[in-house]
Formats: sequence, C-alpha cells, structure tokens
Amino acid sequence: MRLVFAGTPDFAVPALRAATLKGEVVAAYTQPDRPAGRGREMSISPVKREALLRGIPVLQPENFKAAVSREALRALQPDLLIVVAYGLILPQSVLDIPTYSCWNLHASLLPRWRGAAPIQRAIEAGDRETGVCLMQMEKGLDTGPVLLAHTTEIGDNETGGQLHDRLAEIGAQVLNDGLGLLRADLRLNPWVQPEEGVTYAHKLDKAEARLDWNQPATALANKVRAFNPWPMADALIAGERVRVHGAIALPLEHGAEPGTVLLAGREGIDIACGRGALRIRVLQREGGKAITAADYLNGRRDLAAAR
Repeated sequence: MRLVFAGTPDFAVPALRAATLKGEVVAAYTQPDRPAGRGREMSISPVKREALLRGIPVLQPENFKAAVSREALRALQPDLLIVVAYGLILPQSVLDIPTYSCWNLHASLLPRWRGAAPIQRAIEAGDRETGVCLMQMEKGLDTGPVLLAHTTEIGDNETGGQLHDRLAEIGAQVLNDGLGLLRADLRLNPWVQPEEGVTYAHKLDKAEARLDWNQPATALANKVRAFNPWPMADALIAGERVRVHGAIALPLEHGAEPGTVLLAGREGIDIACGRGALRIRVLQREGGKAITAADYLNGRRDLAAAR
C-alpha cells in the first residue's frame, strides 16, 4: 500500500511508526515550521523530525486551498491517507484523492469529545473511561463512521500528559490493526456515530487554567490533572500566585470562605472550596521548579499558624 501520513505533534509519532510497518509511507504532511521558545527560533514538528529520521519526504503546505497543494498530493498516488492530529481541516477535494479512503485517529470514544482537546476534556469532566477511535473521514469535524475502537479506564490520579502518552501508544496499535485488516483484504465494517451523546472538546486556553475556589473541590482536582503539563493550573494561595502540579479533593465540611487555608503541613496545603477542600501536594512558585508542599512551606512562614 502507498500510504500518506498527516500529523504534527508527539501524539502522532507512534502512529507514524506503526504506518511504516504496514506499507510504504511515501510522504508525511505536517504543519509548517514555527518560531518557538524565548529565542523564537524556528522549530520543526515531532512528526517532521521522525519522518526525516526515517527518510520519508516531508510536505508542509499552509493549507490545501491552492490547486498546486492538491495536485502534489494527487501525484503521490496514495492508496490511503492517515490523519493523526494534523491541525488542518481537509476539504472534500482532498478527501476524494486517495484510492481507498482517508482515516483519522482520534483520542476519544466518539461521539463524545469531538474536537481539539479530547484527552484533557475527558479528565476535566471526570470521565471514568476514554479510548481511541479509528474513523473514516468526512467533511464534518470528527463525524465520520468508526472503523475500530479501543476503550481504556482513566486512572484516578492520571494526568493529561500521562493519558496522552498512553493513548498515543493505544492509537498506534489500533491503526496497526486496521492496516493489517486492510492489507489482508478483510472488510472493515464502519458504524455510524449516534446523534445522542455528542460533546465537543474545545481548544485549551490559558485563561481557563486559573482555579476558582468557589467551585467544588472535585472539579478543581480534575482540572489540575487535566491541565498538567499544559496549560498547568494556577491558583492564589494566601496572596501568592503559584502553579499547581498535583492536588486531590477532600470531602470536608468546613464552613470557611472559599480560598481560605484550612491546614498546611507535610501532607499538603488544604484550601477551602465551594464544596469540600483541595489539598495541594505539588506546586511551583514563579521562576522556580515544582516542589512538594512541605518544601514550599519552608519559605512561607506566614502559613505557620495554619500548620
């Protein structure tokens, strides 16, 4: 099979590796190089880095509006286009080019959490399980019929970063299974996504990472997990703005004003919430590194009374 791969971030790299084992990847599409970091130096995507290591030609069009971009894809004569977190909406004129189809690997159990940030939104919502779907692409946003799916439980303390890495490997296996069936000329029977249960995973924004102590502690604990490692939850603790790396919800009856420090000790810093309390275990001061609550308290003598 002549495969064309389209992806950009780390999540797509295991899938690219899986694709190379099941066919000839004749090209890899990825987002154009962008300036990144404090020095704003040009940075290449993880997919581009992996493709170059494997000697796979890389194409980086801004979009497919220009006919020359579509003709470049057509000239590759792809049997299948595999899309994994590419970052571009593909028009129907592109979806019609491959001989067989266009497949998309999505990190949720569709139709729940269509869109840009399904991993983080699943944790933020308190979902107990998630998974990966291999679907046949169509014009809508993650609306195509599902070819294969794999379900997995979300760990009680699993962060967005940890779940991301785990689903990337699961996704690679799902893609491997799909390509294996296709190569064996075994028909994949797609099922249409139901209308019931559709939710959208909107793109993450730094502004929503700020913790509001008026919310329930369980909601804040989920947000801390979901937004680790990016954009990372931040909160105001006794007048100081910090980033929160790790926290758990406590079912406390406290009657205190939300945001009040209830207790501060080696186990953590307990903050009153709208319902219950949030125990902060790992945090980061501005310009510093992530430290335990116990180490943080060594520099916050003003919290000694709360101990």
